[in-house]
Amino acid sequence: MTDFTRFFIPLYFILFFAISFIGISYRVAKQIGKNPNVLPRDDSAYGLVGFYFKLILFTLFIYVMLFSIFPHILSVFKISFLNQAVFQCVGFILMIEALIWVITAQIQMKNSWRIGIDNTTKTELITQGLFRFSRNPIFLGMTISLIGFFLVIPTVIALTFFLMGSILMQIQIRLEEEYLMKEHGQIYLAYKNRVKRMLSLY
Repeated sequence: MTDFTRFFIPLYFILFFAISFIGISYRVAKQIGKNPNVLPRDDSAYGLVGFYFKLILFTLFIYVMLFSIFPHILSVFKISFLNQAVFQCVGFILMIEALIWVITAQIQMKNSWRIGIDNTTKTELITQGLFRFSRNPIFLGMTISLIGFFLVIPTVIALTFFLMGSILMQIQIRLEEEYLMKEHGQIYLAYKNRVKRMLSLY
């Protein structure tokens, strides 16, 4: 399982970044005529969130690359009771399903997909597809992916990535909710009352 894991993990994140960030960004950029990555680079509170979000992604990418080369060294902080094949299998399944879920949600967003809050262009409020079950299916998928990653590599470092990533995503979600409320008013409020922030089971 160790040899499979050391190749699966970096390949997974390469595909995740290549498809859901670079690939989707390129497709949307061609259609709207500008870069959909609108995370601020100033010293505002929101700019700080964007900075740490990119830092977490960069650090995670470096970690999984190093893990493929030095799996035993980077696994010294393992949480032993979770280091079992059954948890790893569940983790693999969650990661694969999360990737499919995220890409599906991004495609369903069409030209409304952004990395960050676009204050210059009013985008369509998407409420169909996966958005019938979650107001934030992309963030939900990313969270599930990090949970799966932690189960596959149950280390303190992987747990830290999950906790830090979850906190930043929850902050970003609330910033986006404020923006959507201002942009779409009662339409968004009705949608918000109908669909839960992360997952509606009905």
